[in-house]
Amino acid sequence: MFAQQFAALGYQQITSLTSAVGLEVPAGANFAIISVDTASVRWRDDGTAPTAIEGMALSNTGPALEYSGPLANIQFIAEGGSPVLNVSYYRIAG
Repeated sequence: MFAQQFAALGYQQITSLTSAVGLEVPAGANFAIISVDTASVRWRDDGTAPTAIEGMALSNTGPALEYSGPLANIQFIAEGGSPVLNVSYYRIAG
């Protein structure tokens, strides 16, 4: 059983990742589950945009990213191909 409660706040799908793109974070969201389909992406959350060869890798064959950092700062870019990013937003309470 989870010690924390999660309130679902929204979903976003991003299909254009040829340049670095941020998230459209719903008000109150402080946690996201991020998965990628078709091709891998890179991400950064330090205020610098990722590139196709620099940043943290998120593979389309690996597990989803459970992210509770600064949602407004994270950006993604395709490593190649045509990835599809799927993001579910939550508010963690308790």
